[in-house]
Amino acid sequence: MHIIFETERLILRQFTIADAALILQLNSDPEVLKYLHEPALYNITDAENIIENIILPQYERNLGRWAVLLKPGNIFLGWCGLKYRPELQETDLGYRFLRNTWGNGYATEAAVSTLHYGFNTLELDTITGRAHIENAASIKVLEKTGMEFIREETVDDCLVRTYTITKDIFSKRRK
Repeated sequence: MHIIFETERLILRQFTIADAALILQLNSDPEVLKYLHEPALYNITDAENIIENIILPQYERNLGRWAVLLKPGNIFLGWCGLKYRPELQETDLGYRFLRNTWGNGYATEAAVSTLHYGFNTLELDTITGRAHIENAASIKVLEKTGMEFIREETVDDCLVRTYTITKDIFSKRRK
């Protein structure tokens, strides 16, 4: 298990192909996918393809979507992490959690710690986050991290609220 970092309650680690059942569980819930405009997964092969073709290649950049596990017991909650989007020339903060974990502060805890990791370990200058304009819970997470609203725009054929934060602003707000 390649651990990226830990928080008080969480472990964030790299996914492996062996985690396909976790991705299938997460991406087969229509409520989890409601604002994402992604098709639900129906089989383990599709989940393996996501890990192999989307998640694992980002690890070569020291970025990626990382499995979020609850301590103790290493209970899978979802994922959080950073992904480089070359078409936008930016590093994106993203998160997705199982529905039964919503409302416990896990997304905010993982997102804040991911920003800290991105700025202090990876030495990134700016990180962007987006949420569908109707996804109030995800917007709230972005705002709790200290990210600043920039604009509404269409990205990946979806109307989103775009937020951003720089290393300097994040450091000042976390003192």
